[in-house]
Amino acid sequence: MSEQLTLSAETRDRAGKGASRALRKQGRVPAVVYGNNQEPLSIHVEEKVLMKMLHTGHFMNSVVMIDVDGGQNRTLPKDVQFHPVTDRPMHVDFLRIAEHSTVTVAVPIRFSGEEKSRGLKRGGVLNAVRHELELVCDAASIPDEVEISLAGLDIGDSLHISAVTLPEGTSPAITDRDFTIATIVPSSGMKAATEDGETPPADEVPATAQSGEDDPATTPATIVTDE
Repeated sequence: MSEQLTLSAETRDRAGKGASRALRKQGRVPAVVYGNNQEPLSIHVEEKVLMKMLHTGHFMNSVVMIDVDGGQNRTLPKDVQFHPVTDRPMHVDFLRIAEHSTVTVAVPIRFSGEEKSRGLKRGGVLNAVRHELELVCDAASIPDEVEISLAGLDIGDSLHISAVTLPEGTSPAITDRDFTIATIVPSSGMKAATEDGETPPADEVPATAQSGEDDPATTPATIVTDE
């Protein structure tokens, strides 16, 4: 389960670009807390503390308790705006939630079982179509990650959401299609050999065309694409 974070904040008396620039010069980041049928709350937080949280890698799917004016706001980060050149955080949006609200969060994917994938052992390449899954879950039980095994996948195989065992209490936010998460594709060397009319080595021939002998293992490679 994703850990709960705590972030101290102060209220903002002034709004506008000029006031926001002044705050950033002081090492503060403007932010807003909204939702849960309450008035939006304009705040600012310490940039160094925020950056440390961002670097955890799971800030966007963690519950953040914001301490301001002696009270606490249970929130979920919804958006962080970064400077296009410096990558410094410029503004943060936080959504107020109840302790057991049903929320939609983007949870990182961790692939496992590479050594049990026939396609990767034969020199195929993992084409990761998605790096995160949008899941619907209880705000008190947000998973840190979703582990997805590649065991048994061969070259040409696709892994769809229907084949994934999700963490208990979660469900996919996308329900209208059985979307693809990853595929095992031929390496560039395999493609080049095929285009040149050459016969690929035995360990690069699909399993259906082999004699059934075990293939030597090679180091799996990974490429990344966006859906």
